[in-house]
Amino acid sequence: MNNFFISLLCLLATLLVYFLNKRLYRRWHRLLLMPLVMTPVVLVALLLLTHISWQNYIDENRWLLWLLGPATLAFAVPVYENMAIIRRHWLSLSAGVLTATLVAVCSSVWLARLLTLPEAIQRSLAVRSITTPFALAAAKQLGGQPDLVALFVVITGVFGMAVGDLLFMRLAVKQGLAKGAGFGAASHGAGTARAYEIGQEEGVVASLVMMLSGVVTVVIAPLIGRLMWTMV
Repeated sequence: MNNFFISLLCLLATLLVYFLNKRLYRRWHRLLLMPLVMTPVVLVALLLLTHISWQNYIDENRWLLWLLGPATLAFAVPVYENMAIIRRHWLSLSAGVLTATLVAVCSSVWLARLLTLPEAIQRSLAVRSITTPFALAAAKQLGGQPDLVALFVVITGVFGMAVGDLLFMRLAVKQGLAKGAGFGAASHGAGTARAYEIGQEEGVVASLVMMLSGVVTVVIAPLIGRLMWTMV
């Protein structure tokens, strides 16, 4: 069986597993059944069982990674349709985005240093709280490893979406604006999807904060690199 045929089968398997997982999750809303959790686990198990290499798998699936960019930009549509919310809260949203970006980067890097993790992991962890297209762009300037960045981004998103509601309840956060901003800033795309499940306002704010946090992180990535590593 040639590599092209194997890659094509991998593509079809990816789409089929994701489609079935989505239907399963619509019926039973459980953390372990989330497509971001269950689909990768099933696909990894299939690769191990069939002894298919990662390179063969990814050859026909790269365009799925490319679609992350347009998918992220698609979140701008509901933001544009709800500009009134943004105009009312532009100051608090701007302050929140800046604060969230600084806290996410600094806490990730400092905790990694406290655990004496290698510098490559520190640089990759620095951008874990923004969505994948922005994270990869920022990590390139910081010297992070793309594979590690993608892994950390997914873990952060799933974890944030899973514990977000519990955390808001513990902190007595009831305002939709605050919940949406928290999900968008801390757990990017996965959190934004969860915010839309809660309500329209939460989803719009999460979308905006997610995109702005990504843009800000990419823009200040060179400064982050100098402050966090060059000047240490």
